[in-house]
Amino acid sequence: MRTMVAHVLTSKYAWHLPLYRQSQMLASQGIEIDRATLALWVGYAAAELAPLALRLREILLGSAKLVVDETPAPVLDPGRGRTKTGYFWAIARPHGEPVEPRPAVGR
Repeated sequence: MRTMVAHVLTSKYAWHLPLYRQSQMLASQGIEIDRATLALWVGYAAAELAPLALRLREILLGSAKLVVDETPAPVLDPGRGRTKTGYFWAIARPHGEPVEPRPAVGR
């Protein structure tokens, strides 16, 4: 089961396959899993990964400096028949900064 959920997450976030398309692909192989079930799995996985996200946030905010990149990307705007601008944000510490977080000053 964990492997299947990992596959769904990878397909959704790394390969940008929406859940309805994943459901269709699975059905073409004789595996009937509806989109609502896949969405439930994504939600449960997000809850399981929340402590990791919090720890990453703690490490990043404990850094003296951060490097941020904002990249615009077209995103489908359902119901309007066109796209809108969405953004990807990559946040990192500069190369060579220690891994252990330092207390954030003024936060």
